[in-house]
Amino acid sequence: MTIAYLPGPSDDVPPYEPWAGESEVLAEAASAGRRAAAWIRSLPGPPAPGPVGAWLTGELSGAVETAMGSLDPAACDRMVEGRIIDGTGGVDAGTMGILAAVPCVLSEVDWLAPDQHIRILAVASVVTGTVRLLADDPSTAITRDVARMCAILDHAARPDGPGGAAAPGR
Repeated sequence: MTIAYLPGPSDDVPPYEPWAGESEVLAEAASAGRRAAAWIRSLPGPPAPGPVGAWLTGELSGAVETAMGSLDPAACDRMVEGRIIDGTGGVDAGTMGILAAVPCVLSEVDWLAPDQHIRILAVASVVTGTVRLLADDPSTAITRDVARMCAILDHAARPDGPGGAAAPGR
């Protein structure tokens, strides 16, 4: 979190008012998050049960679903009592930490195909990016960016097999 002290009162900040279409955009984001989480859960498990497979289908899929379902434009960057506060976009630090761990964990997910690795990275990146876009500029995020990010998320989390990605090991 970045905190910078700036002169001036915080009373000049108007109360949050939803943008036109906000509820529909956020509902679609939550739906895209559920679809992406379901895709992660559908991935083949490891040859022998272990913590990484459980993390992938449990914590990671849960973080994707939680983040996309928790988006909140009111939790944007703001000034409070002369300090700039980084917004969270409505997503807690623990959830963001799970998403940030994806690049470090993927080397241990050696039973999945490289295409699936790339798509898992894309899912984590898109979800993280959506949260930051919303926190940084909720107006643009709601009116343009979130819908685009949901389309990218749906593409990354498309079903494996015919018409989708290569089967594991190819």
